[in-house]
Amino acid sequence: MTETNKNPHVTEYQHVALLLVDVINDFEFEDGEKLHRYARPAAEKIAALKKRAKELNIPVLYINDNYGKWQSDFKTLVRHCLDNDVRGKEITQILEPEDDDYFVLKPQFSAFFNTPLDLLLEYLNVKSLVIAGFAGNMCVHFTANDAYMRGYRLYIPSDCSASNHEEDNREALNLMEHVLDADITPSENLDLEKVKYYWREQ
Repeated sequence: MTETNKNPHVTEYQHVALLLVDVINDFEFEDGEKLHRYARPAAEKIAALKKRAKELNIPVLYINDNYGKWQSDFKTLVRHCLDNDVRGKEITQILEPEDDDYFVLKPQFSAFFNTPLDLLLEYLNVKSLVIAGFAGNMCVHFTANDAYMRGYRLYIPSDCSASNHEEDNREALNLMEHVLDADITPSENLDLEKVKYYWREQ
């Protein structure tokens, strides 16, 4: 890697990234209250997982829907959720991005569809993805499908996603575990250091 192309997150053995899918969200939409009910406790788990990831210098990528706001950007979405009296304000406060986090705006359910995510993951030398966010049976699941087809090793902590209904989220996790070969170990039991260095041992 040349000096001009250096990135503080990229190391010889850096092979994992944490993807946070649609966690910056005002939840002001139809059925938003239902999703928020389950997203709020999941947000605490995601925040703890993110903290551990940062301690291991694992890059954190916010993958966010643009909610049809084509003249907006990610920072504007964050400010909208923080500065207004919206249902998702507290979750945004819990999961507020930091200056060294990455972000990608997506137009559809999958984080890979018509986005530069492939290029960013290649730049960060990533082969494994830890995916968390909302909704588990929609954007998280679609993202995991596309990641699996691209050959990424998947970790989707069972307590770090939420859907409108608990049963729907369980079904999505079950599919991702058995069809996409995803590890759905709860976040508190997920050994991020082992995940980070998995490919070094292969």
